[in-house]
Amino acid sequence: MKSYPIDLVRSQFPALKRTHNGKPAVYFDGPGGSQFVIGAIKAVHDYMANGAANLHGNFPTSRETEALISQARSDIRTLFGAEDCEVAFGPNATTMMFHTSRALARQWNEGDEILLSELDHHSNIDSWRTAAVDNHITVKYIPVDTDTLTLNLERLEELITPRTKLVAVGNASNGVGTITDVRPISHLAKKVGALVAVDAVHAIPHFHVDMQELGIDMLFSSAYKFFAAHVGMAVIRREVFETLQIYKLAPAPDSIPGRMEIGTQNYEGIAAISAAVRFIASLGSGGALRDQIVSGYKTIEEYENELAETVRRELQEIDGITLYQAGAGVPKTPTIAFRAAEITPSDFCTRMCEEHSIFIASGDFYATTLANKLGIRESGSFIRAGLAPYNTMDEVQRFVAGVRAIMASL
Repeated sequence: MKSYPIDLVRSQFPALKRTHNGKPAVYFDGPGGSQFVIGAIKAVHDYMANGAANLHGNFPTSRETEALISQARSDIRTLFGAEDCEVAFGPNATTMMFHTSRALARQWNEGDEILLSELDHHSNIDSWRTAAVDNHITVKYIPVDTDTLTLNLERLEELITPRTKLVAVGNASNGVGTITDVRPISHLAKKVGALVAVDAVHAIPHFHVDMQELGIDMLFSSAYKFFAAHVGMAVIRREVFETLQIYKLAPAPDSIPGRMEIGTQNYEGIAAISAAVRFIASLGSGGALRDQIVSGYKTIEEYENELAETVRRELQEIDGITLYQAGAGVPKTPTIAFRAAEITPSDFCTRMCEEHSIFIASGDFYATTLANKLGIRESGSFIRAGLAPYNTMDEVQRFVAGVRAIMASL
């Protein structure tokens, strides 16, 4: 904590200067989308101010657009341990999953199976499920243990069969923060020749994700969750990517990754990606960008985890607060889900905002299956507070004090 450069970090996020009802705003809504680092903001501004252009033009603004896309692709490749040709950009992770699922489904046959997860955001459920239903494919689920808030992998060897074509699982739960070790799942999937798709949207702001280490074929993420802009990305292993028959315009590129990048892209958003990657790297050390990224993530993890553990410890001592979290031995992102007695999640969040200037959110956050299994969806699901590298221990104490004040008033 003492060595973490929190003042330097906060100076790079202009939104932190905002006030609400006369107090500094506290952004504990990171899981829904982070604030934007100044380098990303500047990149968007510079691209739009200095002359924008589409691709393949014989003039400087077009060549500059192609160069910034190439740089962003290279940085994402370095971030995830992929190749440049394996990185495709698009509107958001959900859209990219749907594009991929429709293409993959053209290779599936009746009687084939896919395996999904009950813990996941529904982007990583419904994108694959709907394609499977359309093609008469059997859909199975890795069950969530509602007591431990982890995936129950005891029957995994039964669930993955020679008919399994795809296993889709999240690297971290955006609802309750549970981090799932993908490696044993991908290991069993590979034994039967199944592809593995990972939703890394909630993971990427908090810890390093390496596709090679996880042994996966596809990874999906969104840059607005890690300090940049609203751009989605699909990182697909070359051998798989080249087989995908993407629904696209006939004259559009058929090479990879171009066949996935349907229509004109959000170039100003793509321009922001490199700045976000370099912000993470700036918190690390090493000669190569890759080393700096890995080291930077370790710095972020250590800092965020200390803040999150303080929040969890304090909330457990407040009467009327029920935490939804995996056990102490299970890795978690700094995402804290809870409920408060005698007040709805929505009203609780409103009071935190208007009385304490702290921004948190309520709902199931598209982790709908999880909320249903817990029996809380009809009553508003979760209250969720999520931390980011720019949050402080003072903000944590303000948050805890706000929770205590609301509970004492009921």
